[in-house]
Amino acid sequence: MIGRILGSLAIVAVMTGCSAIIEGTTQILTFNTSPQGANCALTREGLPIGNVTTPGRLSIEKTKHNIQVVCSKEGYEDSTMMVKSDTAGATFGNAVLGTAMGGVGWAVDSASGADNKYSDVVNIYLRKR
Repeated sequence: MIGRILGSLAIVAVMTGCSAIIEGTTQILTFNTSPQGANCALTREGLPIGNVTTPGRLSIEKTKHNIQVVCSKEGYEDSTMMVKSDTAGATFGNAVLGTAMGGVGWAVDSASGADNKYSDVVNIYLRKR
């Protein structure tokens, strides 16, 4: 009986995507600048996805695309940083279990962005003019 329950849970996890269940499709990023109080604009593929004043946090949707961050503050040069998209840890579960189940979990995670992640903390230095 317990074996059937565990088997059913494994099938549900694969069918809905391991990363989507474990890591979700959004992520909260923390932004810090030196000095504090900078305004940072985030874009992905040339489209705006949010703004944050440092120190601050912002919830973003995960995708396979990198995020460009441009921070500005009066009296300082603008500073630009690329936050790279990487593979989420739970994606490995899809590779192992998904092979046996036809890759449905991986397809769900890939379509939703759940198989990606960004660095949780972004630190940016602004140079005085």
